[in-house]
Amino acid sequence: MTAHSVSLITWLVIGLCCVSTCYVTIAALVHPGWRRNDLNARRKALNEDDAAYPPVSVLKPLCGLEPRLYFNLETFCEQMYPSYQLLFGVASEADPAAQVVRRLARAYPQLDIALVIAASSHGSNRKVGNMINMAAHAKHDIFVIADSDIAVEPDYLMRVTAPLADERVGVVTCLYRGRRVGGFWARFGALFIDKWFAPSVYVANWIGVSRFGFGATLALTRDTLVKSGGFEAVRDCLADDYWIADRVRALGLQTVLSDVVVATDVTERDLAALWRRETRWLRTIRSIDPLSFAFLFVTFTTPWLVTSGLLSLVFDSSGVDLAQSTADTIVDLSSSFGLSARLLLHWRSARSWRAFWIDLPLIPLRDTLMCLQWLAAWFGSSVLWRGFRVPVDDTRSIRGVTDAADASDS
Repeated sequence: MTAHSVSLITWLVIGLCCVSTCYVTIAALVHPGWRRNDLNARRKALNEDDAAYPPVSVLKPLCGLEPRLYFNLETFCEQMYPSYQLLFGVASEADPAAQVVRRLARAYPQLDIALVIAASSHGSNRKVGNMINMAAHAKHDIFVIADSDIAVEPDYLMRVTAPLADERVGVVTCLYRGRRVGGFWARFGALFIDKWFAPSVYVANWIGVSRFGFGATLALTRDTLVKSGGFEAVRDCLADDYWIADRVRALGLQTVLSDVVVATDVTERDLAALWRRETRWLRTIRSIDPLSFAFLFVTFTTPWLVTSGLLSLVFDSSGVDLAQSTADTIVDLSSSFGLSARLLLHWRSARSWRAFWIDLPLIPLRDTLMCLQWLAAWFGSSVLWRGFRVPVDDTRSIRGVTDAADASDS
């Protein structure tokens, strides 16, 4: 590199390295870490004023026998909440999830547990059809909707429904952490959630973005749901969780990202299955918010750290002039701060020192794979969802859904 040769393209790359460093620094600082709940204090608050906790109907759409289904559903039976109904929905008596629910009902006879078996699909999205069927049996006016692979703490219902006491709040949603069920690839998949997805949501929430709606939890009132068009309004949507929350926001009501973080199972056993699941998520993001998707590349830290390191080596090996000296200083600072922030984020999102050291060598590989998946997600017009191939050119309308139980993502 000769004198006066720091080109505009080089400055652009340096700028992107700095943006990535800024992102990971903010992510490390705003990440709350994994906190332990003070359950005793919450039990005391519950005993002091039961009337502060109105009854809740919990809707759990089920489909098939997942690896930890009983144990995940059981966490909803252990809630420190005065009055709640548990509704579990399946499309067929033959669904093995139905037997799991019956086993739960026998284990917890004191709870209001109902199994709704209905084949009516109501639309292209079978999960939404399941929720429509369950909603017809809901006794209470506060709904909490949660995916089948979610595990929660005993104070979950207390905390996710509390913001609904504010009339300005329309829907409450929860982030989730990955819980591996299996070997290496399940651990690798959990890192996608813990080290990239959750931090990116925390950053978005910190800068004031609240366009969230996660299947891990949606809590809202029956009245709000009806005014937004009900489940029927999203019966042909792929990203139904997002669009339910979006329709509530259209009423002028707020979305609250709860401080509750639930656990979701990661069960992939090989790279192919992991690739399909994660590119499905990324393609869905692309369809919902193309602009945000386009700028996700700055959130994949390791490739930018490598780039800034290589630029630093190039500047160190070339002649020194003012432009190169300035550029060299910038990339050195970017590399140092970026690496430190990446380690801090990894530490804050780790659940133990043991997990920190075990996962540390995987972080560069995880960042690199996410970058490749982001590139792949620019292409392809469909995803595989619950054994069906679904177009993602417009997630508000599932058109031409085809059975593809043995196919992979396009």
